[in-house]
Amino acid sequence: MTAPPTPILRLDGIRKSYNLGTPVEAEVLHGISLSLQESEFVALKGPSGSGKSTLLNIIGLLERPTSGTLEIAGRSAQDLDDAGLTALRGATIGFVFQFHHLLPAFTALENVLLPAIIAQGVAKPEAEATARDLLARVGLKGSEYKRPGELSGGMQQRVAIARALALRPRLILADEPTGNLDTVTADEIFALLRAFNRDHGSACLIVTHDPRLAARCDRVLELVDGRLLGQ
Repeated sequence: MTAPPTPILRLDGIRKSYNLGTPVEAEVLHGISLSLQESEFVALKGPSGSGKSTLLNIIGLLERPTSGTLEIAGRSAQDLDDAGLTALRGATIGFVFQFHHLLPAFTALENVLLPAIIAQGVAKPEAEATARDLLARVGLKGSEYKRPGELSGGMQQRVAIARALALRPRLILADEPTGNLDTVTADEIFALLRAFNRDHGSACLIVTHDPRLAARCDRVLELVDGRLLGQ
């Protein structure tokens, strides 16, 4: 009998509290358990204040949970120091945020090359070739040397997506990536993420308030008051 594949992401009993040990201590995540397999495309929805961004930050190794276990690509994150978390994050995860967070002084190409520069210390020729290819795939061929201020909001978000995919991450985390875009551009951005998910087998967890986009995902999870309601 073939063993089941190891999930790219596994959470078990994740809790997160703030202001520990004070009169205003508050638990915002109450025992979250979930797993994502390679190639899955999953939507996470829930009302404002439900804990979605906190959960995404924990999955993305930007915050530590108060308790519970977290594994990414079969590796436990509990015992890693900050340098270990940074290395695991850089090797495994690509982030797409609602606001692109591009460096305004850098060109589109330079922004996409940033993950490779951080990981390798220099932009190697193959990294530049990948960056150019990604910009072409997101419809920005010919805009490689434009700075963010010369691009529309939708074009800037496309650069941010190319940057998130630059190192071929096994897990893509997208926090409202289409929230500030018009419907047509939002559909195009969603299609780009879906195509990368399909072509490269990357798992994708996308936070969205858009029921149209959620309906096009493989699964929909709902977070309400720090509790996961749907699997």
